[in-house]
Parts: sequence; structure tokens; C-alpha cells
Amino acid sequence: ATFEAEPTLEQEIRKHQKTDEKIQEIREQIKVGKAPHFREDEQGTVWYKNRIRVLDVDSIKKLILSEAHDTTYSIHQGSTKMYHDLKKRFWWYGIKRAVAEYVAVCDTCQRVKAEHPRPTAYHPKIDGQTEGTNQILEDMLRAWDKSLPYAEFSCNNSYQASLKKSPFEALYGRRCRTLLFWNQTGEKQVFGPDLIREAEQQIKMVCENLRVAQSRQKSYADVRRRDLSFKVDDFVYLKVTPMRGIRRFNMKGKLAPRYIGPFKIVERKGEVAYKLELPSNLSGIHDVFHVSQLKKCLRVPEEQAPLEGLDEDLTYTEHPVKILETSERVTRNRRVKMCRVQRKHHTEDEATWEREEELRATYPGLFANHL
Repeated sequence: ATFEAEPTLEQEIRKHQKTDEKIQEIREQIKVGKAPHFREDEQGTVWYKNRIRVLDVDSIKKLILSEAHDTTYSIHQGSTKMYHDLKKRFWWYGIKRAVAEYVAVCDTCQRVKAEHPRPTAYHPKIDGQTEGTNQILEDMLRAWDKSLPYAEFSCNNSYQASLKKSPFEALYGRRCRTLLFWNQTGEKQVFGPDLIREAEQQIKMVCENLRVAQSRQKSYADVRRRDLSFKVDDFVYLKVTPMRGIRRFNMKGKLAPRYIGPFKIVERKGEVAYKLELPSNLSGIHDVFHVSQLKKCLRVPEEQAPLEGLDEDLTYTEHPVKILETSERVTRNRRVKMCRVQRKHHTEDEATWEREEELRATYPGLFANHL
């Protein structure tokens, strides 16, 4: 006795092909050799360029799209990955548009998936490749205890633009069998020189695809990139990050200035570094900066922005002036005495809770007038 398993989806497609007039004409043309791009397999399924010819039947197309997008092992992949996976197996007129429309109206995708708008303000890196991948994985892992194996399968079996194939196919040289790709049956060579030759060709193809992807990404970056250079005696602004800005200026949060200066360039150090003429109160800072940290000053102001209140290490100290109240917090192993302290140049509303032992060690005179 023999047992033969056959996908029900392919059976459904074949059933509609048998009753379609155009397919019957194609079958006749195949017999006389007038349809070079079509072929008919042993089961009677008509293929177009190694892809199953799907008729314009909404129920069939919807079944294929649902199988490729909504099933547990596909985990609602995007339209690009879904299209590249489907076009290797099925073909019909307007398949790319059908995939895009199906993904766009998917209720689960609209409710769960992360949006990808343009970054705001000083957050140019929030939509990078790593961040985008993390958002996708976060969506997949919402039910990680049940779906983690399927998420792993989907990531390894979905189309990658840099490889131009799935990671599984790049590693093993064949597509992974799924409910949509279950027709790869028959004998398979496991050892021998032909297998080694195929593996070497596969490695060369993957390396070439990666080089092409790197070159393509470089061309995208070079569209708006320009070499930035300055001359000696030019005035430039020095860039500070928001975290440094909080320490350099008596301002807080995102309102801290992005640049300080302008400062005069006194020497060029190599191709991408410049030495600046810094004021005396910033003499403790290394005066050579990378070109990415500089911005040209188009008009030198008559008076430079004041930098008072800064130490050489670009910090300033806010001394406590008064203890407003005290309390005692109970932790797991001990009791900790806390003091609500008002610091210089701050109001009582901005007072913070700090440990009493740390305040006594740093400011012992603070407790002299406190009852």
C-alpha cells in the first residue's frame, strides 16, 4: 500500500483549470510546441515559467493570499516579503497589486503593527534598520510563549532583500517546505561533487548579492552626502549632544542649545579634523574635533554667546541651600533616611529627595541650621 499526500490548494487550482477555455487553448498549444513559456505536469497542472498559472477566480486568489499572510507560520509578513515569496510559486495578472491591497486592509496588521513615520526633532536614528527589526520582532513576540517557533520559522523563511532569497534557501540551497511550497518531491542528491559545486555557486551568488546590496545602500547615502571642509581662520559652531547640553548650559531637556560658539579654526589636522581656538574657561577640553561635530558660521557675531558658570570639565555645581522636610523609607533589609532638598537657583517645587547619609558626607554644614 502507498500513501500519497497532495496539497488541497493545488487540487483546487487544477479543478478550475480543467474548466477554463483559455487553459484548454494553452494545453493544445503546448502539445504542438507553440507555448514555450507554458508546460503541463503529470497531474495536469498548467505552469507558466515554473509558476502555477492561477485563474482570475477571487476565491482561489483569496485562499492563496490568506495562506501566505494569515497562517501561523507566516505571521502577517509585509507586502514586499509576501510578494517575493508568492511570485516564485504562483502567477496571475496583477499579483503584486493584489498582495499590496490584501496586506493594507488586514485588520490584525492595522491594529498591531508599528508605524514607520519620519523621525521627529533630534531623533534621526529611530527608524534605522536595527530599530525597525526590533519593532517587527516585538510584534511577533506578543504571544511569544505560543508563537516563538513560528516567528523563528517566518524570519528564516521570508525573503531578504540583501540576499534576494530567504536565509534558509541561502544556507541549504532549496526552499523550505510549507503548505504553499510542498511540491518539491523526488530523489535528492546528498553527497557527491555536484552537490559541492552547487554549494560553491550558492556561496558566490550570496556574496555577490550582498555586495550589490551594500553598493545600493551606499548610493542612497551618497545622494545627499557631501564632503564638509573648512579653511583656517573660518568660524564654526561646535555641536553638543542633548545629554552634554544639559551639563554645559544652565538649561534642561530638549531646549538646550545644539551648538556653542562660534570658534575660530586655527589648524587643520588631517582630512577630517580641525583644531579650534577655545576660550580660556574651556581650556580643559581637547581642542581638536571631527568635522561631523562642526557647523560653519555664516556670519560672525560681534559678541560671542556667554559661557559663564562653566567649569573646565564642562559642569557646574548646584549647592543645596535648605532642607524642606525629612522622611524614612523602609527597604527590604533596612531603613533609609531621606531629605527633601532645595538647591541654589531652584524653587521649592523643584526640590528633590536625597539620602541623608550622602548629604551629611558632602555638605555637613547643611544640617547645622536644620532642627
